[in-house]
Amino acid sequence: MANNYSLIIAEMKDNIGAITFNNPLKSNALCSDMLNEITDALSVFKSEKIRVAVIRAAKGVKVWSAGHDIDELPLDGIDPLGREKPLEKMLSAVQNFPAPVIAMVEGSVWGGACDLAITCDMAVGTPGCSFAITPAKIGVPYNASGILHFINRLGLSHAKEMFFTGAPVDAETALHFGIINHIVDDIEIELFTHSLAKKIACNSPLSIEVIKEQFRILTNAHPITPNAFEHIESLRRKVYCSEDYREGINSFKEKRKPVFKGK
Repeated sequence: MANNYSLIIAEMKDNIGAITFNNPLKSNALCSDMLNEITDALSVFKSEKIRVAVIRAAKGVKVWSAGHDIDELPLDGIDPLGREKPLEKMLSAVQNFPAPVIAMVEGSVWGGACDLAITCDMAVGTPGCSFAITPAKIGVPYNASGILHFINRLGLSHAKEMFFTGAPVDAETALHFGIINHIVDDIEIELFTHSLAKKIACNSPLSIEVIKEQFRILTNAHPITPNAFEHIESLRRKVYCSEDYREGINSFKEKRKPVFKGK
């Protein structure tokens, strides 16, 4: 496969596709261009009937991804995590990809990248990996679909703990929470993940596609009324139009502790 991307490396071999983050200068922050490249690569994998996709960073990284590129968060009353945004489109592409997607995680995972890791069908991590979902640290109102990803993967109490504290959880805790399926030594993780992918690739792709779609439908089968949806959106709008939201983003850019006033 010819790699025509600038912020990722996409490869295909033996029915397995691999997407490697390639933006080390920004700690693999999920900027719009990078998110669009991931979405496009998954589309190519789908057209080539790839049976397993692996999303990873370069070998030995300290930061798997710094999360959503904060420089791209709007400050003008626009929803920062609307359905039309590149992050949401990429997460949807992972969910709707007809074959399993495996996150191979080394280093720390932050914010929207944590959402990506748990949106993947399974994850393998090294002993030094960690995960943090940090919207409360910068005053961002996370969206309902993202919160549902965490509830489905972690359960309600663990999801609340991660969102409310914004603190990283280590590999052992991530295994307990269900964020990762396996902890594998650094020197073995590539071989282990490839072996896991090969086991999947040897099975019936049609059967797996149908089973994955059933998982998606069943885990999203949470009825919500139009009034409840509108209430959620009004609550989120209250946050991304607030002083605290602007303070959170500005303090992050200025590398200082935010002073939140609750308004």
